[in-house]
Amino acid sequence: MQSQELIEKTASFVQDRLKNAESGHDWWHIQRVWNNTKLILQTEEADALVCELTALLHDIADSKFHNGDETIGPSIAGDFLTSIGVHPSTIQHVQQIILNMSFKASLGEVKFHSKELEIVQDADRLDAIGAIGIARAFNYGGYKNREIYNPDVPFVEKQSKEAYKNTTAPTINHFYEKLLLLKGRMNTDTARQIAAIRHQFMEQFLTQFYGEWNGER
Repeated sequence: MQSQELIEKTASFVQDRLKNAESGHDWWHIQRVWNNTKLILQTEEADALVCELTALLHDIADSKFHNGDETIGPSIAGDFLTSIGVHPSTIQHVQQIILNMSFKASLGEVKFHSKELEIVQDADRLDAIGAIGIARAFNYGGYKNREIYNPDVPFVEKQSKEAYKNTTAPTINHFYEKLLLLKGRMNTDTARQIAAIRHQFMEQFLTQFYGEWNGER
């Protein structure tokens, strides 16, 4: 089976699988990350098949929706890719990226690294910042019934992986505990350029938010 056919079959599988997912982690999120991946691949040398398959499958079973189990996503991805005849070495690479690419994974010991991981990680992180990142953050906060903001709950600058996974802090805290940190953690030049613009938009949003909160604007 040719690479393009494998990618198309995977896209169809993911679109069907995530049709009822929380809207910050649904098919449209996957499609944006996939598009970001293809954009970054225009200027980076890497295995495009591994990158595109991972972009499509990286949230097939996000651990935050499966009681924190980080093995379910790689397992489902592996079973599917095996069923369509993807080479075992490619499957293993995809699974390792899924297991190690998330922000929370970076807070612990990262046991795997590759150029392909860098690219898909950047593509995913770009979708976590800017206007869409803001929308996704508040959507997930509402999904988890969290406060928008509580000035009595300070943000935590440096969290352990377990603390990050188990936080119930207001959504505004998430900007300081993750979103505003992502600009400085991009791997590729393309992602860094895009992230700079999106980061600035988030800073402007927060300035406006606090002004409105305090009755100043």
